[in-house]
Amino acid sequence: MDALDRVVKPKTKRAKRFLEKREPKLNENTKNAMLIKGGNANLTVTEVLKDIYAVKKPFAVLYKRKNITRPFEDQTSLEFFSKKSDCSLFLFGCHNKKRPNNLIIGRMFDYHVLDMIELGIEKFVSLKDIKNSKCPEGTKPMLIFAGDMFDVNEEYRRLKSLLIDFFRGPTVPSIRLAGLEYVLHFTAVDGKIYMRSYKVLLKKSGCKIPRIELEEMGPSLDLVMRRTHLASDDLYKLALKQPKGLKPKKKKNISHDALGTTYGRIHMQKQDLSKLLTRKMKGLRKRPAEKSAEDDGATPKKSKSA
Repeated sequence: MDALDRVVKPKTKRAKRFLEKREPKLNENTKNAMLIKGGNANLTVTEVLKDIYAVKKPFAVLYKRKNITRPFEDQTSLEFFSKKSDCSLFLFGCHNKKRPNNLIIGRMFDYHVLDMIELGIEKFVSLKDIKNSKCPEGTKPMLIFAGDMFDVNEEYRRLKSLLIDFFRGPTVPSIRLAGLEYVLHFTAVDGKIYMRSYKVLLKKSGCKIPRIELEEMGPSLDLVMRRTHLASDDLYKLALKQPKGLKPKKKKNISHDALGTTYGRIHMQKQDLSKLLTRKMKGLRKRPAEKSAEDDGATPKKSKSA
């Protein structure tokens, strides 16, 4: 049995807190990513991994040593690193004659590879090459996807989901305007994927809403899709399954239409309108003629027997 698969009983409070962080939760933690360098990675691949690590920090782990592995042939080493570092996302960089400047992006489910897509780097501009101001570490980016391929092709649709998982960052309850300062833009056109990153500048516009300008910040990548390893429909559906505790409880007699309007149904007993109390007004008082007509039509009361 593998050392990581054994049932470990904590001996200290620190070890107990460490194991509690890895326990299954209804609201899972922010996904961490591990960036691994292959055994034959060149300078371009190494710089790409460093720049993406700078963008992804602090929810990333960068392995600086070279690891001789081939993810499409043997996935055991990736699964081992995933258990060791508690990372459900990975980015593997390598380089060879057949597939130069290669990146493999993927995600795990239950410490096993779920999806894996291989991308080739055709053009790269580093963070250091663009002499502009940078966003602070841990900034949550805004993700923009352009191109019909992200909605039409199944492989591109899965790549879009994978990129959202990789770069989305932590879930926040509220957003302030000044915090929207980083944009990641992905464009799919002519069989290529263009990744661009911009810093949002809020300029004065003379009114409450500021004027927005985008300033390129880096890194910048021109990618092409190569090999893919996608999960089956049943496994992908299982990975998307939510626990019962997160599902909203169904409320009776409440429905919603297509526009999101809420409708409620109220059940009431039949009302007796003759006993309904209304506001007394002079205009609603009965006239003397109407009162006498009612008295004439009324049946006389029976006299009491002596």
